[in-house]
Amino acid sequence: MNTSDDRKLRVLVTGATGFLGSNILASLSNQSNVEIIAACRTPGNLPSFFRGEVRKGDLLDPAYRKSVVQEVDVVCHAGTWSAFWGHKTKERTHFYEPCIDLINQSIDAKVGKFLLASTVAIAKVTKTREPNDDFSETAYTGFWPHIDRLIDADNYMKANCDRGTKFINMRLGHFVGKGNSVGLVSALVPRLRTYMVPTLGFGNARMALTSDADLAQGFVKAALAQNLNNYESFNICGATFPSVKEVFAYIAENTRSPKPFYNVPYFAGYAFGALMEVIAPIMPKGSPFLTRSLVHVGEDWFSLSDYARKKIGYSPEKSWQKAVDEAIIELDQKGFPWPRLVQA
Repeated sequence: MNTSDDRKLRVLVTGATGFLGSNILASLSNQSNVEIIAACRTPGNLPSFFRGEVRKGDLLDPAYRKSVVQEVDVVCHAGTWSAFWGHKTKERTHFYEPCIDLINQSIDAKVGKFLLASTVAIAKVTKTREPNDDFSETAYTGFWPHIDRLIDADNYMKANCDRGTKFINMRLGHFVGKGNSVGLVSALVPRLRTYMVPTLGFGNARMALTSDADLAQGFVKAALAQNLNNYESFNICGATFPSVKEVFAYIAENTRSPKPFYNVPYFAGYAFGALMEVIAPIMPKGSPFLTRSLVHVGEDWFSLSDYARKKIGYSPEKSWQKAVDEAIIELDQKGFPWPRLVQA
């Protein structure tokens, strides 16, 4: 990726109207040497501060995937379709296949860097309490199609990183912050209020929570970094890793919700989640009370960002408590509606 001294770096952000994409736009807007391009379906939903180029279209359209990456130096692919349970076919047709084609189109267009929004939860669950590093072994779940397709996409990037485009897998912590409609706070609070939420494994697992601002910081640091390898992987997590018990207690106290009354082992949580997924079509809420993916998120994700700190200068600044507080204020105004666990 070579740009002359008098030309700004052209950075494309897909999913620019979403939680992650809009925060990346905000962080990039503070960079005077960057020209931002927003890719989205509905420009009217872009943040009011944004004044850059807009490329309107749908990533499900092959022609749009080809055109949107033209004359771009960096792609920040935050426009991913996802579900917190099932939907195996849609995960392939709406996320994986468009993602792979966007990667290939980026290679053909000689894009310098391609950043993929992924998650620390693609790593193998460890029971040793040792940290997962930025390149730790991945493991298919067999029950959460989105995670499994993210691993496929990661493997594809590794296999094609010698074709001229540098690939960066962004292993993001669990999202917290204002504007996150399918995140931890929005999913947990309505469930806590049913008095049916248990603590898994005594609540000792450590959660990799990452605030809106730090998620965006990670993307911007990686997008602007020099001297990267052809393939990189970065854990982008918060400065601390609170226990599940600590996070649940904090959210319960600050939303006037009951804390979990009982504990169940992980295997029981997975079994109950599987049952809830099966009967989901007849449930009045339209989404399961518990899914195996939610149990998976509650596993121990102690994923230090040491390599990201060393390689790109990532340094988390916003506490998970502050990000959670901001989400609570926003959701409280809406009455903490029962969230769908599938992207619209």
